[in-house]
Amino acid sequence: MYRYCAFAYGIASYILFLGVFVYAIGFVSGFLVPKPIDAGTVVTFAEATLVDSALMSLFAIQHSVMARQSFKRWCGLYVPRSVERSTYVLLSSLVLALLFWQWRPIPGVVWTIANPPLAAAVFGMSFLGWLTVLTSTFLINHFELFGLHQVTNNLTGRAMPPPRFYTPLFYKFVRHPIYLGFIIAFWAAPIMTWGHLLFAAVTTAYIFVGILFEERDLTAIFGDDYIRYKRRVSMILPWRRSKAKIDQSVVPTQSEAFAREVL
Repeated sequence: MYRYCAFAYGIASYILFLGVFVYAIGFVSGFLVPKPIDAGTVVTFAEATLVDSALMSLFAIQHSVMARQSFKRWCGLYVPRSVERSTYVLLSSLVLALLFWQWRPIPGVVWTIANPPLAAAVFGMSFLGWLTVLTSTFLINHFELFGLHQVTNNLTGRAMPPPRFYTPLFYKFVRHPIYLGFIIAFWAAPIMTWGHLLFAAVTTAYIFVGILFEERDLTAIFGDDYIRYKRRVSMILPWRRSKAKIDQSVVPTQSEAFAREVL
């Protein structure tokens, strides 16, 4: 009975994540959602900045703290390992939903692209960023990343395989394509308001802080394999090519904190 309950819990957490992820696309892009980033009750600049910064800080703290190995060891004393990832996904989704709900718009245009074809191209680039995020999760292990692999194996009585390190497609050019996709999605805006700019700037800063913690964890897990990978492949921008083939026998199944960390 526990295995079936754990499986149902994992499925429910994943469905909630999918809903929040789709809403996030509309929220940032201002597309087909009831409350996009520039809509809602307008308050003073100081109040909006304070509330929005607090919401993003709450997400950053929850997201980063729960992704750390030390917290996972502590959490394992109270939460079964089979649903530990699903619990992380569930709480991340709830905090992100809270951010969407309570977000305060900050009006005022920072830039706008008046040329319709160019505006459409920038709008399309934003969706390309979201596609990069989603594709990158499947390149590693989408279902492990969001807890389904764990609860399925628990249901069938199989053990989780050990983490492997490999570099499929995007990972041959940048170490963190999921984060790169988020940055593109957040900044590629035909109309950039002050509220959108605050969101893009703070989340981008958090991404780079998160990378520092994540790469420390990945180095501890994969050792010299990941150190060599860092030397060969750039972090975010694909400005240099790998000088040698990376060992295909080993890989970051946890390769983003939106990977074992992100969204």
